[in-house]
Amino acid sequence: MRDGAKETVAALRLAGVKTVLMSGDNAIAAKRIADEVGIDEVHGDLLPRDKVALVRKLQDNGSVAMVGDGINDAPALMQANIGIAMGGGTDIAIDSADIVILNNKLQAILEAREISRWSYRKMVQNVCLAIMFNGIGVPLAATGLVYPIWAMAAMAISVTAIFFNSLRWPRLFSTQY
Repeated sequence: MRDGAKETVAALRLAGVKTVLMSGDNAIAAKRIADEVGIDEVHGDLLPRDKVALVRKLQDNGSVAMVGDGINDAPALMQANIGIAMGGGTDIAIDSADIVILNNKLQAILEAREISRWSYRKMVQNVCLAIMFNGIGVPLAATGLVYPIWAMAAMAISVTAIFFNSLRWPRLFSTQY
């Protein structure tokens, strides 16, 4: 069992994330570890193709993030909506993943999740800013209700607002991991 596994699983469960252990190891050993860590569901004795099939089944109920570090995890990492490889893992697992945790600490998964959620919110904000400025300014200028110079100014203000909005970085991100 990795250091910080119990705390990481507890934090994920607190955030409403269902945790599933997929292991190629003996099912009894996998069940013991899952019980010790507090994982919701456990599957043992899995081959790589079994892991892929399980990820597909889990995807029927929503998005799936898969964390792995071995050669046998690579196909499932590619199948998952988000594949997360641990930096100390095999090259094929790292190449198959969307995110690589370089420091190999499980707690960094929590920070990666928060950064992803923050980035998505920031992207939505920026699209709304662009639509607000350009979606209103350009049609007004095209219809002659506003001088084109004002539409151009609105476009410049839009770009500047998006730039400064993107620079805002929350304090919740730290380098403690």
